[in-house]
Amino acid sequence: MKSILVTGGAGFIGSNFIHYVFNKTNFDGILVNVDKLTYAGNPNNLVDIDKQFGGKRYFFEKVDICDTEKIANILKSYNIDTIVHFAAESHVDRSILGPKEFIQTNIVGTFNLLECARNFWANRNDVRFHHVSTDEVYGSLGATGFFYENTPYDPRSPYSASKASSDHLVEAYKHTYNLPITKSNCSNNYGPYHFPEKLIPLLILNILNNKPLPVYGDGLNVRDWLYVEDHASAIWTILNKGIVGETYNIGGENERTNIQIVNAVCEIMAEKHNKPKDFYKSLITFVKDRPGHDKRYAINCDKIKNSLGWTQSVNFEQGLQKTIDWYLSNPEWINNVVSGEYKNWINKNYETR
Repeated sequence: MKSILVTGGAGFIGSNFIHYVFNKTNFDGILVNVDKLTYAGNPNNLVDIDKQFGGKRYFFEKVDICDTEKIANILKSYNIDTIVHFAAESHVDRSILGPKEFIQTNIVGTFNLLECARNFWANRNDVRFHHVSTDEVYGSLGATGFFYENTPYDPRSPYSASKASSDHLVEAYKHTYNLPITKSNCSNNYGPYHFPEKLIPLLILNILNNKPLPVYGDGLNVRDWLYVEDHASAIWTILNKGIVGETYNIGGENERTNIQIVNAVCEIMAEKHNKPKDFYKSLITFVKDRPGHDKRYAINCDKIKNSLGWTQSVNFEQGLQKTIDWYLSNPEWINNVVSGEYKNWINKNYETR
């Protein structure tokens, strides 16, 4: 890998991956971050990387992955040999209210990237297209069992359906055009730089502002939680050791019900503020369940552990402590996102082109 293109690199997982590449690996090539800068894309996530490496080894391009001409030019201009594709609309609730953007970005955008890569790389086999997907494509589990790499797809929301479609497109380009691909399906991520519409950062911010802590339904829906830096290390492991054409499930092996997550955040925040253990639990508010709410996700990640030697660096309790500490130590980032000031900064510095 000499020239990596990261799509969606200004988002939560993408920006953490970029931090990981520059701070935790021996990669000495260039990395190009392509991001449309939608509401969840925030270049402030990478100010430190830009300051240290910008214009030398790190380059940012404000581009929609659906823009064929611009993507093709970027591949050629930077001589890209590796694509790590994070860019996606990802919030289930938003996909229920307005699925069109999910179809456009997640399906059409992925198709466009695949086409541009196929045309630019021709028949090269020293390149890689890594597609980042989700465990939600597998549907919903009962009280027992796990998602495996060969679990049949059964998406239940417009979001998961759009990701399932993009996964199938990537597989099709492998079989039809011999495009050198790898895929990964991950469980719920948490950690720094997470846009506060998702559960854990929303809880932290609401506690800081003494607002209700919303919990869907009975709070017993189960998710497997993966610390975002561990996700980044897994992808890096796949890029370096993964077998072309293979799919790898990445899990935290930390199953928790939603109400367990809420209680854990409340207790840690109470400890940080020298309050009684249950002080913030009075803010918990049960709300109407969302349509098609999958009951349980759980990933089996034996394949990446046994074949590639990857493992998680933290358990859930350690990761949650690190996450809360980061948010409490970065009030400026929080205020910038909550106030919408980051959008003003984007408009000033990255005019729509």
